[in-house]
Amino acid sequence: MAATPAVRALERARAAHTLHAYDPEHAEGHGYGEAAVAALGQDPRQVFKTLVARVDGALTVAVVPVAGSLDLKALAAAAGGRRAVMADPADAERTTGYVLGGISPLGQRKALPTVVDESALDFPTVMVSAGRRGLQVELAPADLVRLARARTAPITR
Repeated sequence: MAATPAVRALERARAAHTLHAYDPEHAEGHGYGEAAVAALGQDPRQVFKTLVARVDGALTVAVVPVAGSLDLKALAAAAGGRRAVMADPADAERTTGYVLGGISPLGQRKALPTVVDESALDFPTVMVSAGRRGLQVELAPADLVRLARARTAPITR
């Protein structure tokens, strides 16, 4: 399995992490995050999905638990803006260098402002996409926040 930019970023930073692979074809009828939770038998509050939004026009990454949904007003406030809307999927893919369902908050082609839901800090480890559908990475939330150069805020409904 070739290393993704996210995995290479973790290796360069010497951050402790564990990769978890699963068959992404079982995503039928599920969102990508839900498919990862089901395939890996994980707590949906501890597995996080990476979403790309526009805050006052600027692309911004939101990392929220699969168990919840992104609160766009809270994201706008956390990012210092007034209004947030979901980004066009093609813009998200082009800017991050990843495909939908495999967008990682780590190792993106262009570093975007990132907000991680503060609930991540409640767990010893969390899972996020490792940069490919069917591959999650488990790491300490402090490492996720540090390596994504993120801030934390309550951005989940």
